[in-house]
Amino acid sequence: MNEQAIHHAAADGYQQAADTYVRGRPDYPSALDPWLRETLGLEPGRVVVDLGAGTGKFTGRLLATGAQVIAVEPVAEMRARLAAALPLAQALDGSAEAIPLRDASVDVLVCAQAFHWFASNAALDEIHRVLKPGGKLALVWNLRDARVPWVARLDGIVNALQGDTPRYYTGAWRQVFPHPGFGPLQEQHFSQGHSGSVENVIFNRVRSTSFIAALPEAERQAVDRQIAALIDSEPQLRGRAEVTVPYETAAFHCVKPG
Repeated sequence: MNEQAIHHAAADGYQQAADTYVRGRPDYPSALDPWLRETLGLEPGRVVVDLGAGTGKFTGRLLATGAQVIAVEPVAEMRARLAAALPLAQALDGSAEAIPLRDASVDVLVCAQAFHWFASNAALDEIHRVLKPGGKLALVWNLRDARVPWVARLDGIVNALQGDTPRYYTGAWRQVFPHPGFGPLQEQHFSQGHSGSVENVIFNRVRSTSFIAALPEAERQAVDRQIAALIDSEPQLRGRAEVTVPYETAAFHCVKPG
């Protein structure tokens, strides 16, 4: 896979932050499990691709459905972590514009925390190619719930550094829909909390953000200091060994006509 095809924030940040990504990223809500089975139709005998699978944070949920899981990930460091942790999934090098699978060979293709990186007509054309008629494309994102004031302040620290990095919340990814190869996007939302140590659920979560991980060390330390100051100023966080960060999970799907 030519890493020139990967956005520089992902290529640089995720190579360096694979371990932090594992520690800092939240899991997905259990309410997604019936969505995977009932809405997407995942079950034994089905083939599902986890595109942009990273370290496999979502891959395990797909395996739990009993479906055959193929994880496609272009960053070697992330893919190695996935392969070691989830040997039942087939881990392949590939990208959204070059999926290493046959035409019409996949029942469902899922992009979890990933589609904003490659939202383009070329990617949708390639996804359309590998899906069977009647196959489904699913897009999933875990998002901090910025309706909570201190979460909005945390997001402000992070967002100030995003530069040209594609992100879900800008909505730019929606511009590729509607796409002639797919029916309309259908949307559902689920709430959850990410509980754990302040180090993991706040610091490591921010450190695992691609464009933060790609910063020089001195700038990453400056981000840590800003977060520490936020925590010290917030009664819900100050002095606590464990905290819960509120999240919302957005889940979308559309169908390739049969």
